[in-house]
Amino acid sequence: MKSAVLVFPGINRERDMARALKLISGKEPAMVWHAETSLPEGTDLVVVPGGFSYGDYLRCGAIAARAPIMNAVRDYASNGGLVLGVCNGFQILCESGLLPGVLMRNAGLKFICHDVHLRVERSDTPFTRGYNAGQVIRVPVAHGEGNYEADEETIKRLEGEGRVLYRYCSPEGAVDERHNINGAAQSIAGIVNDGGNVLGMMPHPENHVEDIMGCTDGRGLFAGLVQHLEKAA
Repeated sequence: MKSAVLVFPGINRERDMARALKLISGKEPAMVWHAETSLPEGTDLVVVPGGFSYGDYLRCGAIAARAPIMNAVRDYASNGGLVLGVCNGFQILCESGLLPGVLMRNAGLKFICHDVHLRVERSDTPFTRGYNAGQVIRVPVAHGEGNYEADEETIKRLEGEGRVLYRYCSPEGAVDERHNINGAAQSIAGIVNDGGNVLGMMPHPENHVEDIMGCTDGRGLFAGLVQHLEKAA
């Protein structure tokens, strides 16, 4: 799997993401600076990592969404290329129009940084084939603006089309307000575009891929992508 990790001023999770991708795919990802106008030839996966691009000024992800490299990402996605946005990356994908909705301030108006549980809603997508439908995984979050919101019609469409891939839940898989850590609509933690090739999610699977971290639940997402690309080759 030949992956490319975008790098913006203020982003701080690009090395975590690059390490996870190398550990699971066996290949060093390309690091692509925001001012570039094209992606490396033969790219299989573009990743927009977490952090605080441009200091989260204006709105989180709003400035990064207008960087030169994002034109290439939009073209890449429109041709079916796989794109993964995590945390600030999710915010950037929404601001760039690659995903619907917006990430608002957490309902409690506080920065959240701890492990959470997610329920995997489907196992038949490139981003979830490493898991079973209904499986509960544990991964970290670290965000102040992770409250996913969209208009009622958009939420209905996301639900009806099966585009919600991850939801906040209890350790047993119950989806309720008590375990909806940031107030997101329908406890949404991750969604895909209508083509199913662009995923945005707030939690950080890249930080739970090694035994030393005490949990490897994040590996399934990356391993599933590798399997999907190997099958497509």
